[in-house]
Amino acid sequence: MHSRGDMTTALVLLGLLATGFAGWRAGRRVRFFLHLFQLETYKFDRYGRWLASHWTLLVRPSHGAGAALLLGGALGTSMGAPSTVALVVTPAWALAFVSSRRYRSDQEKKPLAFTERMTRLAVPVGLWTLLPVAAGGLYGWTLGTPTGVLWYLGGFLVADLGAPLWVALGAGIMQPVESALQQGFKQQARRRLRNRPGLTVVGITGSYGKTSTKFITAELLRQRYNVYATPSSYNTPMGLCLAVNEHLRPEHQVMVLEYGIRYPGDMDELCDIAAPDASVVTTVGVAHLETMGTQDRIAAEKGTLVERTAAEGPAILNVDDERVAAMAERASGPVWRVSTEGHPAADLTADHIRYDAHGTTFDVTDDTGTTATFETALLGRHNVLNVLLAAAVGRSMGLRLRSMAHAARRLEPVEHRLQLRRQNGLTIIDDAFNSNPVGARNAVEILSEMEGGRRVIVTPGMVELGDRQWAENEAFGRTLAEHNLDLVALVGGDQTRPIQEGLSAAQFPEERVHVFEGLSDAQAFLKQHLHTGDVVLYENDLPDQYEV
Repeated sequence: MHSRGDMTTALVLLGLLATGFAGWRAGRRVRFFLHLFQLETYKFDRYGRWLASHWTLLVRPSHGAGAALLLGGALGTSMGAPSTVALVVTPAWALAFVSSRRYRSDQEKKPLAFTERMTRLAVPVGLWTLLPVAAGGLYGWTLGTPTGVLWYLGGFLVADLGAPLWVALGAGIMQPVESALQQGFKQQARRRLRNRPGLTVVGITGSYGKTSTKFITAELLRQRYNVYATPSSYNTPMGLCLAVNEHLRPEHQVMVLEYGIRYPGDMDELCDIAAPDASVVTTVGVAHLETMGTQDRIAAEKGTLVERTAAEGPAILNVDDERVAAMAERASGPVWRVSTEGHPAADLTADHIRYDAHGTTFDVTDDTGTTATFETALLGRHNVLNVLLAAAVGRSMGLRLRSMAHAARRLEPVEHRLQLRRQNGLTIIDDAFNSNPVGARNAVEILSEMEGGRRVIVTPGMVELGDRQWAENEAFGRTLAEHNLDLVALVGGDQTRPIQEGLSAAQFPEERVHVFEGLSDAQAFLKQHLHTGDVVLYENDLPDQYEV
């Protein structure tokens, strides 16, 4: 027979093992919600909406099972049951908390970035997480074994269960600190720009095409100027501050910035940091309808960039978009109009557009009547528009059309935006960056004109389209059917249901449609079924918070 001391030792060892597992599990949950808060741009309203729409992640069956086991074990031992009750409960509780694969960091598409802000946030979140563990441990210490071990484990249960709350509480504590730091960064950026009167700031906004147009503009302007363009999608207030405070150098003559908006008032905040000397507006689409409400409100917000442009500064507008064309009324300086559709009022136009597996070729005619042929590795009609907008910026700053045509040959696709590459005998069109209705249709049109083997699309559809999300995705399904693709791989059964309905309504053959729960499942299927010469379009790849 085992002595009581042996039973106590075994219980303590099991408790240590279980608490180690519990700490690991709680840590993974806290990390998951920290990552989510970062993906939702540290905004409480967005974080709250996400939690409300994914409430099943807040309390999982394992929490109920763990609570029942601990309660039963605590009641049993407190009523004089043998210590073997706790010996059974402790490992059973640990097994109830086998961690879900959804909390695995190696499944993340955009990993958690431990920036200075995230590091600051992690400290109070960690303290909040440890609080119930410490409370359970201290109370359990007063009770002794075996009941005390169960109370200690109960502290970990609360720590695990409260993970989303600890993140919110930690962020609330840090909010005044972050606000003060951000104000300091903004003041520093404004001061640095005031001390650079010879610097030309080119500001670019639009629902689609901002990033591509930014990089194209920078490349064309490098024919004459020393240019700095912000990397990736640095289009938030802190992104602009980082660019101005950390990356801008004395030798830079032109700074090309991207201005992104999600809420009313965002554009004024951005222009307060860096008011543009020249402005570019690409399009007004349906992106961010969830936060902006209507396209007219989006247009009004984006038009603020034109209004805030320096008094004599040019505004470059896409007049094929009527909402963008109307922004000319808000300009105080010269207006340059561009068109890919032959608009009679355009200063720069493009025609004879043709593209193949090597890129796109088109003719550009400028305000002087000069015509030059542009050849670029970029794909799609919308990239023709982006080049036109950039060329108009160049013309407004004294560059000749033919010199810009020469520079256009050096343009490379922005990563995940209609990026063309070869892989294992396949042609891959990578358009995985956030999709929109216009860009998605253009990408499908390009896919349909590709020569070679079968034409395949992999897509989860589009998000953040508000009340129009279902209709736009259903229309996208009809577009896929119209272009008679050979294989449609849809990622996410519920997410892609409107696409499926659009395909069905257009009588697209069911045997050509396959639905997968995750991108990895779709890729595993394609690996077995694709052949040399096939062309695959990856259209959109939802961020982590949409695939939970």
